[in-house]
Amino acid sequence: MTLIALLDHAAVLVFALTGALVASRAQLDVIGFSFLAILTGVGGGTLRDVLLDRNPVFWMTDPTYLGVALAAAFLVFFTAHLIESRYTAILWLDAAALAFAVAAGAQIAETLGQGAAIIVVMGVVTGCLGGLMRDVVANEVPLVLKQGELYVTCAVAGAAVVAFAPLLGISPTLTILGSAALTFGLRAGSIAFGWSLPVYKSRPPRA
Repeated sequence: MTLIALLDHAAVLVFALTGALVASRAQLDVIGFSFLAILTGVGGGTLRDVLLDRNPVFWMTDPTYLGVALAAAFLVFFTAHLIESRYTAILWLDAAALAFAVAAGAQIAETLGQGAAIIVVMGVVTGCLGGLMRDVVANEVPLVLKQGELYVTCAVAGAAVVAFAPLLGISPTLTILGSAALTFGLRAGSIAFGWSLPVYKSRPPRA
């Protein structure tokens, strides 16, 4: 298994765990768990492959991705009650999944010969869209849009590593690992220490 495929599998697994945990908070049945796990696990990668015209998409080429997501759904269905704070677990698992997915998505675009802008966009799409779909379907405030937290910024930074590291002669393996590390480090800092960008605050119009 290549490093990219390994990261893709890891992203699907961990994102699927977050989808199932969200389903547990909504008290859904096992089918609801499975649906949210699969949607979250493969959603971002599916859109990436469609936009990059990778036909068929990754989970149709290798259905083990669906098996991984389903396994995550059943695991959480029977163990979620053991987790003291499911929301905290979702935050940290989502941060890890974001790191895996951004690195994999950006690197796939790079191997297809895409330019820097497309590489960054594909990294963001792969990392952010599955979680966004999960939260919208579950009627929760999307983590990607939560005020005062870094999220998309982390994905952009991680994908930019993949886009520009080859210009410095850095090997693909180090590039991928550096991308994942930077993405997770920024997201972890936002969760643990409140790192954020300035937010817009409205002001009354001038007379």
